[in-house]
Amino acid sequence: MTIPASTTRRALDVAAVGAALRRAARAPAAPWLHTEVARRMAERLRVIRLAPQRVIEWWGFTGAGAVSLKAAYPQAQRLIIEPTGELCQRSRVLSCTPWWSVQHWRGPRVEVQEESSEIAGQAQLVWANMVLHAQVDPLALMARWHDLLQTDGVVMFSCLGPGSLVELRRLYAGLSWPEPAAAFVDMHDLGDMLVQAGFAAPVLDQETLTLHWASPRALLVELRGMGVNAAPHRHAGLRTPRWRERLTNELSALAGPDGRLRLSFEVAYGHAFKAQPRARPGEPTRVSLEDMRAMVRSHPAR
Repeated sequence: MTIPASTTRRALDVAAVGAALRRAARAPAAPWLHTEVARRMAERLRVIRLAPQRVIEWWGFTGAGAVSLKAAYPQAQRLIIEPTGELCQRSRVLSCTPWWSVQHWRGPRVEVQEESSEIAGQAQLVWANMVLHAQVDPLALMARWHDLLQTDGVVMFSCLGPGSLVELRRLYAGLSWPEPAAAFVDMHDLGDMLVQAGFAAPVLDQETLTLHWASPRALLVELRGMGVNAAPHRHAGLRTPRWRERLTNELSALAGPDGRLRLSFEVAYGHAFKAQPRARPGEPTRVSLEDMRAMVRSHPAR
């Protein structure tokens, strides 16, 4: 199935995404929701029979998967890919071990590279927690993951789905305000993109998590940390204190019976395999050296 280019690219405020990444580089830790989704995503590793020697961790700091990946694959080399130089520096500091520790001399190597750089070598696992919803072109990123995987390698990811922030969207619509967040890609469309990117046997599922806050201020601080408002038609420029006061008052409509404010987040999970390359009759086929070796190993001479 070929997906029209118009449906694979998303309308995002790229400047807002950049601002969110700069805030993330200054934050003491990844957002709580990202950490929780990373934990749930790691539980899905048990269904994959995989012992990767090299793992690529996409957007490692905000993805918050380091602890889970080290626990699941303690001997695997990890390559952390970050979207900015500032986040690269954060990940380098966090991945450093004291020179006197046993892990420093005997532990697996951890490298950090910026997303815009040329990434050498291939991996058996690409892990991308809470990344795709911040992409203008998710299909292009999936295709890049496909290129970075060895044959039979696995991509595993999570991202926000269209059921996220529905309560806040209704509130903004009732006030005739612009959208509070960009539109998120449906899980089934993500599956179609995986296939178009060259992956096989995609498996996707989703769940809805409801977060609670004691006050409007706490809610707004956490949403700002997540950086989810990249809607291209959001309010232009800075809002006034009077507008913020009105927003704070209107947020009381999100309160549940216990008085705590509630918002829903749909989280989509997916994984897929890089299949053995197959030649189509009458079409020229390019096969990398690594893929050729994989085919030879899987079909030894008799």
